[in-house]
Amino acid sequence: MSQRNGIYSLSICGRAILDVHSLNNEGGEGNQIATRMVSVVYRDRNSGEYKLATVNAISGDMFKHIQAEHLYLLAKGNGFPLCKGCQKFSASRILDDSDFMGNLAKTDGDVINDLLGKCIIDDLAGNLIAKGNRAIPRKSVAEFGWVVGVPEYTTTESYFHVRYAAERGERAEEDQQQAIFHRPASSGVYAIVANFEMARIGFNDISQQYSIAEEEREKRYLAFLESILYTFVEPNGAMRGTQNPHIVEFEGAVTVTSKVMPAPALSPLEGNYRQEVERVATALNGLKPGAVVVHRFDSMGQFAEVMKGLIQSTRPYKLAW
Repeated sequence: MSQRNGIYSLSICGRAILDVHSLNNEGGEGNQIATRMVSVVYRDRNSGEYKLATVNAISGDMFKHIQAEHLYLLAKGNGFPLCKGCQKFSASRILDDSDFMGNLAKTDGDVINDLLGKCIIDDLAGNLIAKGNRAIPRKSVAEFGWVVGVPEYTTTESYFHVRYAAERGERAEEDQQQAIFHRPASSGVYAIVANFEMARIGFNDISQQYSIAEEEREKRYLAFLESILYTFVEPNGAMRGTQNPHIVEFEGAVTVTSKVMPAPALSPLEGNYRQEVERVATALNGLKPGAVVVHRFDSMGQFAEVMKGLIQSTRPYKLAW
């Protein structure tokens, strides 16, 4: 494992076709469920002018929760350390661990040391340890942007539903008691951007030192990569029981850096994003030769092959200062 290439940073940008899904909603008003919508600015491909559009979107919070859930399942199955909150997959994570919160170390650096050793999810997903007048942040290793519908290729429609009644009444007013409601379903091309700071796995940002052994860092790194792969293979969310999304296509680029340098990623709202990512990588490699590698993929299968290759041939970069 020590012979593997060290990865400092990893980014994913791509376009996915998701059909008839309702993964992220804003709630309901009356009998109408409202889907998540955001406003974006884009350049019209024909006129070249900037335009404003309101499109369906899936929040980065949703995708981070999906990735954390896959990581949780891998941690439970492979014996990784979990705090009491994460053992029951609590959204508060280590804040629900009474032993940890009741015995916080005196210095903030020592608190983060204890957190990193105690839980893989708090290490990778981050947290804010707040107690009394103390607020100690652990920045997340994973950063997910909004998954945004490309304006020209995304649509949302509402569909009529009625709750099934086992027995119909003899009078018309009894029939009217059946619940009538409207559900949204969105289809389109979605732009995805995500960044992962692999060198920070197990790293204490306060003391500027690693708090866990190198072998444990490498194990967490491999589980982290695996959870990222599963996030795109199975994007969890709302209404999957009856509106499990059709994942038709997935294309994009995975970029990795082997030196202290951010892995480049550009928004797929722009159609030539992959060419521009490769141009940025070429420029960065001119500063530090061989620092950036771009892995193009044109299908979910190719994406899975890229991620499998990284799992089998890389390890987390180790900061040395």
